[in-house]
Amino acid sequence: MMNSPGVAVEARGLTVRRGSRTVLKGLDFTVEPGRITGLLGPSGCGKSTLMRAVVGTQAKATGTLRVLGSPAGHPSLRPRVGYVTQAPSVYTDLTVRQNLDYFAAVLRPGRAHRDARREAVTRALTEVDLTSHEGALAGNLSGGQRTRVSLAVALLGTPDLLVLDEPTVGLDPVLRRDLWQLFHTLAERGTALLISSHVMDEAERCHRLLLMREGEILADDTPDALRTAAGTDTVEAAFLHLVDAAAHREENAR
Repeated sequence: MMNSPGVAVEARGLTVRRGSRTVLKGLDFTVEPGRITGLLGPSGCGKSTLMRAVVGTQAKATGTLRVLGSPAGHPSLRPRVGYVTQAPSVYTDLTVRQNLDYFAAVLRPGRAHRDARREAVTRALTEVDLTSHEGALAGNLSGGQRTRVSLAVALLGTPDLLVLDEPTVGLDPVLRRDLWQLFHTLAERGTALLISSHVMDEAERCHRLLLMREGEILADDTPDALRTAAGTDTVEAAFLHLVDAAAHREENAR
């Protein structure tokens, strides 16, 4: 069975348990190509677990989860899905370009792909604005620069789906702005982006939002629709309204 038309990620009843605790509770959601889907909620609500499930690295995930027409984690998805974790994934004893050369060789091994690898590395460096730092050791970079190296690695294969776990945490406002501009450029090219954050003002930069709390999706809609439905001026206020409503329902159910 393929994904529904126009859908990059499709989850039905996605559940993850750790021991006696249910981390994700039967989630249904989709991620569309050419759109930025924001995954927002407080720390510990299950955002990272959901993202690991999408990229196929989460153990004991049940339900149905299809990515670009294949089961999540299928080997055919490796060059088509880019994943950036919260901790930058770079070798600190290599230069920026050496890091990208290494990962490009993993994606496209063999001499026949040498020129294509070189072009992919140069393109990725340009997209994340690190060309002037390509000869610097990754260990000497700032935290924000290492984050950009990790993002460049994820962009090497021109992925159809880009999964970013808190990519702007700890970054200064200028770099956050520049990264979000890049995310929108990628979406305009047709890439599907799933971006997690616990910073509610970043919700306004997304096309669609999945608002999470305690392993559940409280809402799935556009920022405008969420504000309108809650009668609030900000997505943060709408989220708090939804949290209060959920707590009230739980209290009445007892």
